[in-house]
Amino acid sequence: MTEYHLEYATLGGGCFWCLEAAFDQVVGVKSVVSGYCGGHTDNPDYHAVCGGDSGHAEVVLITYDPAEIGYRDVLEIFFAIVDPTTLNRQGNDVGTQYRSVIYYHSPEQSAVAESLLAELGASGLWSAPIVTQLLPVPRFYPAEDYHQRYFAANPHQPYCQAVVSPKLAKFRKKFASRLKSAR
Repeated sequence: MTEYHLEYATLGGGCFWCLEAAFDQVVGVKSVVSGYCGGHTDNPDYHAVCGGDSGHAEVVLITYDPAEIGYRDVLEIFFAIVDPTTLNRQGNDVGTQYRSVIYYHSPEQSAVAESLLAELGASGLWSAPIVTQLLPVPRFYPAEDYHQRYFAANPHQPYCQAVVSPKLAKFRKKFASRLKSAR
């Protein structure tokens, strides 16, 4: 039996439904849990987070096998899904709960993220500066059960049709070779 080591990535980039739906399809990703990080209250719920009262960001906790996908690859996918230049907003979702943030789990992850942020910032890919925060991972709180695999369970919901589906289409096109369905 082959022994392998799993690692974690915690990322916030707007509504967690978009990130979860994309990362669920990536080879090497073992699980994706929608949740909340970075606030000032314990056990936040969706209403407190969406109201901006708890200070938390909507995030996903990604469990992945580094033998199949590296941390830098995870971050490159993240930056293809989110707009890292808008402070506390992704599209029509506005508020600190929708901030772009990378919560690192180790000094090595911090170094990889810092390097990639500097590289992307110098690339001129975006016309505005990158405002994605890089912070040590705080306590993670899983979101309510109905948020888990939300897009898979509700693909015809209006928000999913208007926001999640177009992001997923763009993601699938760009990362077709990394999709579980491609293997």
